[in-house]
Amino acid sequence: MCGIVAYVGPKDAAPILLEGMQRLEYRGYDSAGIVVSNKGLKVRKAKGRVADLAKLVPASFKGKTGIGHTRWATHGVPSDVNAHPHLSSDERIAVVHNGIIENATELRNKLQADGVVFVSETDTEVLAHLLAATVDETSTLEEAVRLALKRVVGTYGIAVIDSQRPGEVVVARNGSPIVLGIGEKEMFAASDVAALVRYTRQVVHLEDGELAVLKADGFHTFASEGLETAKEPLTVDWDAGHYDTGGYEHYLLKEISEQPETVARTLSGRIDERFHVSHLGGLNMDPRETRSFRRVKIIGCGSAYYSGQIGAQLIEELARIPADAEPASEFRYRNPVVDPDTLYVAISQSGETYDTLAAVQELKRKGGRVIGIVNAVGSAIAREVDGGVYLHAGPEVSVASTKAFTSTAVAFALIALHFGRVHDLSPADGRRICAGLRKLPEQIEEILKQGDRFKELAEKYAHHPSMMFVGRVRGYPVAREGAQKLKEISYIHAEAYPASELKHGPLALINPELPTVAIVPDDELLDKNLTTLGEIRARGGKVLMVGHREPEADLADDVIVVPKNEIELDPILLTIPLQLLAYHAAVALERDVDKPRNLAKSVTVE
Repeated sequence: MCGIVAYVGPKDAAPILLEGMQRLEYRGYDSAGIVVSNKGLKVRKAKGRVADLAKLVPASFKGKTGIGHTRWATHGVPSDVNAHPHLSSDERIAVVHNGIIENATELRNKLQADGVVFVSETDTEVLAHLLAATVDETSTLEEAVRLALKRVVGTYGIAVIDSQRPGEVVVARNGSPIVLGIGEKEMFAASDVAALVRYTRQVVHLEDGELAVLKADGFHTFASEGLETAKEPLTVDWDAGHYDTGGYEHYLLKEISEQPETVARTLSGRIDERFHVSHLGGLNMDPRETRSFRRVKIIGCGSAYYSGQIGAQLIEELARIPADAEPASEFRYRNPVVDPDTLYVAISQSGETYDTLAAVQELKRKGGRVIGIVNAVGSAIAREVDGGVYLHAGPEVSVASTKAFTSTAVAFALIALHFGRVHDLSPADGRRICAGLRKLPEQIEEILKQGDRFKELAEKYAHHPSMMFVGRVRGYPVAREGAQKLKEISYIHAEAYPASELKHGPLALINPELPTVAIVPDDELLDKNLTTLGEIRARGGKVLMVGHREPEADLADDVIVVPKNEIELDPILLTIPLQLLAYHAAVALERDVDKPRNLAKSVTVE
């Protein structure tokens, strides 16, 4: 959600800002704007895409220092006026902001009483006027920002420039990510490394409560109390090529197609062929500590939560430890009981999902042991947790998660194998699971080769206004993720239910106009699932079955056959066809596949 880009150096800032903002488009936004400093502040902003903004930026729009922003509306409708950057009344200070200022109304009322005139509906404009009221009282811009932020309650990632202090950008973080990029006699900042990798791979992540001053020849960081902090740059593995479509029509299709490679990377170096265990040194737990946990609690949001449900099933089956998953957005608000015998697992592709980060911080405050499963190295959740597993799936640009979801499920299989072998999982079962994991990339490739079949089925079902997804036990989280994918990128209404729950209410919805996607793995529940198909067909419902074999005649209108793995790992493979069905349905309906309406890739606000 929202994106920040900042630059200071010897080059014209505007082209760098616009290019960086384009690389942040996947985060979701509704308006965009930039400001550069050159004998005053020059501003352009507009509702719509970065491309629309670029048309408003003339060749004469010069300046060596600048900040840019893509906005996802929270306070005020999407409009030119509400777009960032926001300026102080004297047009001296410009600020861009991600997050929410919770005491914005109180601050606005105080400023208005002092004679300040507001022009937008945003909470961010409050920051610009606060800074204007503070800057003349200090000798530096950094001190003005530090003092102004002491009056602010809420979350923020901000970048600020002052027309009277050219060649300087001040950034600050509290709950919303800010990353510094170190160039050759130039400095960058952004809310995501995606905006930086074309120019540098040396980055510094700010911590909550930390600020930084950027100048062309370097940077320094300090805490909100004013004390200097020491930061060591990291080298990011991703480069600009990771953010290209690679010849695919959409990022989403590219990322679905990358899954054989991304799953192989998640597994790489983590399977012990001799003892049939997994190597997960990042968990930072010895066998004795691993055995001490009596329960596993998994938290995540959206697709991360559904992958957590798959993970909970894997942990219970392989390690025989009670495990369950819960939305982090609910967990953080219900004053949970934090048990020292419970291991908590936080999932976030970006590592910056605010609800999940807040839940992790609450757990840490209460003494909980938390590990993370994240894709972005150096992200906030990765830094907060006690240990964890990096996915190594590469950057995921499309809003809808696919390869990160699959790699997360694979990571859970590795965790379950690790816990299982420390407990009572036999060497024979360990060997079986290891063999199944090694087969996954090739089997995913086999599924992807059926692309024309998925396109044909998607076009057949895409014009139904609603669809039902059902699955039992291992199949239920697969059904939930399938419904999520369909609704978020095609805008077809979709609901998922446990197959066993149909007769307890949802069966009333079944009719010829409501197709059902049924997840039917070839496991001990096969006969039960086939009975469910019969119940749906008996009431005139259409059935699209996803499973491992063709059923008896008349139980399904269409069937997608998926390669068979070990029953514990089958949910990973059963997910892939649902990703492709959603993708092709969205294309058939001419949706904006990579940037679905109202959504953002990294949800960094409440």
